[in-house]
Amino acid sequence: MRNECSRLQLLYLRVIDSTLMAELGKMLLGLGLLLVVIGAVLLIAARFGMPLGRLPGDFSWRGKNVSFFFPLGTSILLSVVLSIILYFISRFRR
Repeated sequence: MRNECSRLQLLYLRVIDSTLMAELGKMLLGLGLLLVVIGAVLLIAARFGMPLGRLPGDFSWRGKNVSFFFPLGTSILLSVVLSIILYFISRFRR
């Protein structure tokens, strides 16, 4: 009985392992597609001269050997836009 139980456990673990690997693969593909979309949006924004990274509120400081850049205005704008997009997505999923 013990041998039979361990075989069932191994079979169960294999099924769960393959299911988890399939889900992980789907998630990685989704993240890859998301990165492609973000890259395309950034390329299009640069082509049309949108000032992402040069908005009012974006701080930059250049010293002798060091430079510092903090895109606060861009971060706030992206946060608002993404919040609106995710709000509408959640409204349509209900």
